[in-house]
Amino acid sequence: MTTPEHSGGRPHRVVVIGGGPAAHRFAESVHSRRDGARPVTVTVLGEETHLPYDRVALSRRLVSAEDLTLGDRALWEAPGIRYRGGVAATRVDTGARRVELADGSSEPYDDLVFATGSAATVPPIPGADAGYVYRTIEDVDFLVAESARLSSRLGRPTNVIVVGGGLLGLEAAGGLQRLGARASIVHSGRWLMSSQLDEGAGQALGRLIEAQGVTLALGNRPARVITGPSGTVLGVELTDGRAINADLVVFSIGITPRDELARDAGLAIGARGGIVIGDDCATSHDGIWAIGEVASVGGVCVGLVAPANAMAEVVADRIHGGHASFPGIDDATKLKLSGVEVASFGDAFAASDGALEVVYADPARGMYQKLVVSNDAKTLLGGIFVGDAAPYSALRPLLGRELPGEPGAYLSTSGAEAPASAELPDDVQLCSCNNVSVGAVRDAIRGEHGEACTELGPLKSCTRAGTQCGSCVPLVKKILETELSKAGIEVSKALCEHVDLSRSELFEAVRILQLTSYEQIMEHFGRGLGCDVCKPVMASILATQTSKYILDSGSGALQDTNDRALANMQKDGTYSVVPRIPGGEITPAKLKVIAEVAEQFNLYTKLTGGLRIDMFGARLEQLPDIWKILVDAGFESGQAYGKSLRTVKSCVGSTWCRFGVQDAVAMAIELELRYRGLRSPHKFKLGVSGCARECAEARSKDIGIIATEQGWNLYVGGNGGYQPAHAQLLAQDLDDATLISYIDRYLMYYIRTADRLQRTARWQEELPGGLDHVREVVCDDSLGLAEELEAAMAEHVGNYEDEWAATLNDPERLRRFRSFVNAPRTPDPAVVQVTERDQPRPATADERAHASAGGVLLSGPTIPVRRGQ
Repeated sequence: MTTPEHSGGRPHRVVVIGGGPAAHRFAESVHSRRDGARPVTVTVLGEETHLPYDRVALSRRLVSAEDLTLGDRALWEAPGIRYRGGVAATRVDTGARRVELADGSSEPYDDLVFATGSAATVPPIPGADAGYVYRTIEDVDFLVAESARLSSRLGRPTNVIVVGGGLLGLEAAGGLQRLGARASIVHSGRWLMSSQLDEGAGQALGRLIEAQGVTLALGNRPARVITGPSGTVLGVELTDGRAINADLVVFSIGITPRDELARDAGLAIGARGGIVIGDDCATSHDGIWAIGEVASVGGVCVGLVAPANAMAEVVADRIHGGHASFPGIDDATKLKLSGVEVASFGDAFAASDGALEVVYADPARGMYQKLVVSNDAKTLLGGIFVGDAAPYSALRPLLGRELPGEPGAYLSTSGAEAPASAELPDDVQLCSCNNVSVGAVRDAIRGEHGEACTELGPLKSCTRAGTQCGSCVPLVKKILETELSKAGIEVSKALCEHVDLSRSELFEAVRILQLTSYEQIMEHFGRGLGCDVCKPVMASILATQTSKYILDSGSGALQDTNDRALANMQKDGTYSVVPRIPGGEITPAKLKVIAEVAEQFNLYTKLTGGLRIDMFGARLEQLPDIWKILVDAGFESGQAYGKSLRTVKSCVGSTWCRFGVQDAVAMAIELELRYRGLRSPHKFKLGVSGCARECAEARSKDIGIIATEQGWNLYVGGNGGYQPAHAQLLAQDLDDATLISYIDRYLMYYIRTADRLQRTARWQEELPGGLDHVREVVCDDSLGLAEELEAAMAEHVGNYEDEWAATLNDPERLRRFRSFVNAPRTPDPAVVQVTERDQPRPATADERAHASAGGVLLSGPTIPVRRGQ
């Protein structure tokens, strides 16, 4: 390795060839180790234009144009970290320490990291060039478009044959089947996933996949792709002589390490391909490393996340002068294949001497579970789960250790609980993807190395546990609850010191007892005078269940500051005015009204990301006058001040856009008018995109709707802000009525069961069963609540009244809007504003002091003072 000290005082230059997950993890690790003493720059060269993305999640791209970018995009804007996309490396000059690129440029390096990954293998059979592979975002997007094109041309579902019954093959077949194609899988093994599963597990998986309508041709290989005179695919001939009709052929039979650059540069190559590395991840050449699928460890190249991440961490440590070593290949896998849970880990095939297999199989249910243990039935050696992989997350960390109980007790048939988190030693690996131990998670909870992480979201961010595949999240949550309990920190559900019930419990109690006032709630469930925590929650619950005006009958004192004024207070004591603009659609006449109001009251005006126009700087006593003009013009409150629906963002959809397949604007307007004013545990937003190009950014919303040729795909549990989250697919190809009924149920279930100030993303994540539970409740009506939830929403819709219109119609309600009781039209002299860029803004402290002294305010050009008028 060339150390920074050998670089003549300049930063140490590291070049990474390849822009996949391994390269991302390496760049992230180098960035996290920056200390100023050893400056290192990282340049990642990627053939694809995309930033590094999650290849494991490619199947999600089949059903939506999802952004699969890994981690925080800000990494690539950090000092010393650079991504050059859309450029291929063509040669490595090891003597000059330089990488030559296809565009004629080159990148010098002090250390070089090969992260070139692998390519999809195509069988050497006649007609193979008429088939396609499933490896990149471009591959997936092409398959989606081609399947749709063929279906449209043929007037029937596209017949797709996927060659290969491994992980990617099953994902490809399942995804294309969900898009409306008729999928078949041709696999050389006698059962699916024959490299990861034994025969019993493979057969159980096969039954579940066949139940979804996918045809299986097992124990067969393709002999040739049958094409017509014009090259059109007609089918596939198998080695047993049979032929299967096909319009589209996809190859997913394995991977070949992309080691050609390294081979040409003279690096040692494994017998089966791949760049040979040691446990330090160094190659045969000084200063050159290899990580991920291209690295050959013990003659084997592995296409899994955990080993690639571990290699990336080792090389980052070594480049910074450390001595980390690659711990070996962890080939544990847990995922959902076409909705079927599958997991395997350790010695899944019981190849160890004296290994015993404890098996539970239920062919009728498609369930297969197996634990492999030592010959004394005490030490866990491995396992396989199909159909129900619930025990995996708790058992995987115990690999190679003595089980706390009998092996059979941990299979679903026993009904027993998995090992308690308190029984796990600190050195047990909890998260294999990110190499996080149980001890590291406990240290983070206790605050051993910084601020204590006592909530699941921050704990995951702090430790990285559960941030990749997510299979360990249930165990992370259990450890969190255990540690808080051990520390004497009760995981209390109490709303506050005055109310022992949680928000969801209080909501149900108020609903069942039909309580209608704060006094009634406190009489039944509270003590003392209440506080700023419980009072707004009770006000929100009452507003949701009674649909009453939120400031009547003593409720005004319960509200937050913003709700009391029906407007958001700003830093200078003035308020913002935000009229609702459903779906972002507005007429020129209404735009003119907003402009006239802003000019008349000298308000700062700004467009928001939610397709609304905000006006800032209104004094309290001006709000009724402003809203009188707006309401008379047909506007109503946008409820930007409340924990309620904010906006429904939309693109122009099929009305104007040549790519649109559904009327996104009409749907957005219908949804915004339906859910306006709905009080909830936290604010929530919706987005409606008229096609898969996703211009409305619907998946960054609490509820996202994306148009398809057949209807609408519904996504739930997304949000931006401090902890951004992508919404997840709940249901697809819904008609308008079903879509709205599912949203009704989802929102009402969220309102009933979420904690105070809990966004939909965190609520959904922390529900037992997560998204699957939500789907069972909303789509399958597993709790029998569908009719009740829809009725509650219908009551809200039927009783809705615009809060500002109701205020203007009642003189008593208008009395709230005055700065001084004895001089209701007198402005507050403490409000001082200045003009900047031809608009008012709050004066700074220095500007206020200068103005008080009679001076002229200067900030670039002269800025005059505007006092209350």
